[in-house]
Amino acid sequence: MPVPAPGVASSQCQLLVSSVSSHFPVLAPGAQCHFPAPRAQGQFPVPSPSSQCAVSIPSAQDQLPVPNATSRSQLPLPSPSSQCAVSIPSAQGQFPVPNATSRSQLPVPAPAPPRRPPAPCRSHPRARCSRSCRCSRLPAQRGSRSTMWLQALLFLTALLLLLLALLSLVLLRGSGSRNPFATDSRRPPGPLVTDKAVRRTVVKTGIHYVGQMQEGSLMRFLVDQLTDGQLEWAPLPATYDAVVLGDPQGSGKTFHIHSGKREYFQRLKEQFPGEAAAIDEFQRLVKSAGRGVVLLGILKMLPRFLAKLLICSRLLPRLCSFSQLASRSLKEVVDGLTPNPELRAVLSYIFPTYGVLPSKASFSMHSILVNHFLHGAWYPKGGAGEIAFHTIPVIRSAGGNVFGKAPVQRILLDAQGRACGVSVRKGQDSVEIFAPVVISDAGIFNTYERLLPAEARALPEIQSQLHMLTPGEGGFTVFVGLSGSREELGLEATNYFMFPGNDLDGIMQRYLASSREEAANNIPLLFVTSPSAKDPTWEMRHPGKSTLAIVTFARYEWFEEWKDKQVHKRGDDYEDLKKTFVDAIMQTVYKLYPRIEGRIEYLSGGTPLTNQHYIASPHGEFYGADHGIPRLQAEAIATVRADTAVPNLYLTGQDLCLGGFMGALQGALICASTILKRNLYADVARLKMRLQATSSKKGD
Repeated sequence: MPVPAPGVASSQCQLLVSSVSSHFPVLAPGAQCHFPAPRAQGQFPVPSPSSQCAVSIPSAQDQLPVPNATSRSQLPLPSPSSQCAVSIPSAQGQFPVPNATSRSQLPVPAPAPPRRPPAPCRSHPRARCSRSCRCSRLPAQRGSRSTMWLQALLFLTALLLLLLALLSLVLLRGSGSRNPFATDSRRPPGPLVTDKAVRRTVVKTGIHYVGQMQEGSLMRFLVDQLTDGQLEWAPLPATYDAVVLGDPQGSGKTFHIHSGKREYFQRLKEQFPGEAAAIDEFQRLVKSAGRGVVLLGILKMLPRFLAKLLICSRLLPRLCSFSQLASRSLKEVVDGLTPNPELRAVLSYIFPTYGVLPSKASFSMHSILVNHFLHGAWYPKGGAGEIAFHTIPVIRSAGGNVFGKAPVQRILLDAQGRACGVSVRKGQDSVEIFAPVVISDAGIFNTYERLLPAEARALPEIQSQLHMLTPGEGGFTVFVGLSGSREELGLEATNYFMFPGNDLDGIMQRYLASSREEAANNIPLLFVTSPSAKDPTWEMRHPGKSTLAIVTFARYEWFEEWKDKQVHKRGDDYEDLKKTFVDAIMQTVYKLYPRIEGRIEYLSGGTPLTNQHYIASPHGEFYGADHGIPRLQAEAIATVRADTAVPNLYLTGQDLCLGGFMGALQGALICASTILKRNLYADVARLKMRLQATSSKKGD
């Protein structure tokens, strides 16, 4: 074999090889190869720096005898089209030539073992993962013995921390405090109160529907205890939600969301044949994340040092799917499940109910909502105002009271910096109300930035919490009063999520990045619902009348220039802009419910400034602090707790836990557990089990 000259990078040896793959190369008749004289016995002659050797190999029929007849070694030849270029840096790399009697074989490189293809990713079943993917199906890298010992030590440490955490929750049994769920407070529901003068005293809430209210569920049992069993729930139709992609009167498509743990996913498969694998994987991820939602309560109720130890161990993502998926966006997960844009949209459709775009929403947050409605959806009989109407008597019977039109101006602190009461406005005067404990449901931004004095606001712990959270996106609402019954107008109890296309994240981002004039004519999302159609008592109370409520996103900055103007006196420019939004929204609603056109008796629009005025949202948001990925991280969950840096001041509601009615209820339980130093979740569960056992004995 000719060897290029030492140090000559340009010297090449090219072999043009035929289909023979298991013999020494032989020269064809007439082939020539020119070498300079050999320098030493047993070595190939070395070509000069400028020399080249080209050897062509004919087909097998033209081969000449191999010079070394006794040699057993055979060199594999490249494929017919292959070329070999070899560059030798020095003369020491020359190869010895075997003599005629040598029985030695040239070393043949062992064939490389076939590379194991990467395992399919749990989040990308149709594709292969890269090493950067966090998929748990990737082959584990073999570490050193010390690494294995370290991993085992970390696992045991995390296990010990979890045991300590569970033990602390078990021991949180009261320390002498009274158990508010010691006895069953339910009684048969009374008749619906229809006295308008009585009902007018109760503020109506904007709840559209609630999940987990099926008979026998723990949340239904808890709500019954808090309302003395007087609050009744009406189930929505089995198809409680519908997703409209495109024009409902044109080429648009409507997909229905069905209640039931199995039916929910089975109906999706029927509407998307051929996508069963993607839907099954979505179901697995949703259920996996849902099982870990208990982490929310554990991290907020544990002693601070235990919560910090769990977080610092960095093992929560490995031990809890909720924590692992909290760092991944909804869009990332869904895009990895399927290339079908319509299925991606339907799997993501419910993001408006927590107010975060798919690219910014945590998949764990989305899973909470999907799990929340798996058994269906319910609406309070008599309307959303019934919740407050039946909760206030329970508060008063316990010695408390509820005041309306008495806005809190500030939280009072004593000389030691402890919360000792609040100052409220009564007409033109201020009234100070003192109490040993102050619980704020005003939201974290209102509580810390508006109600606390500057010296308390500057505390490091409070500043840390404020830096972890941001206000949610603002909202725009349209309220419609109609003449005509549900049947006459063709209204449904099903909620409709209407989108002009299937790229939900893209159209939302373009909308929120546009100017207010452009946005008013390109609204990408409408949530359309009929409160009157969902309430079975409505026709009895308001015969021949119906209502609609429509909700979408709107940036606070679009209306910010009028924030200092008095409500209802913000000027013609403000009213004209608001009317532009309302008219564009109604044009789309007419396509869904064409029979309502010409039957409107009342039409009103609410901007982020409206929300700011009536519900004290700092930026006109619906759900308080933003529910994006940062809020769902373990550190943020453990940092924003019921107890604050100000002694005797506690947080409750949706900013403590999650948005919506059920999220605010969880915040209340966590707050009360912290104050009473007892695990109220365990108290409620024990009462429920005790009553079930008693009922079973009576049945026997």
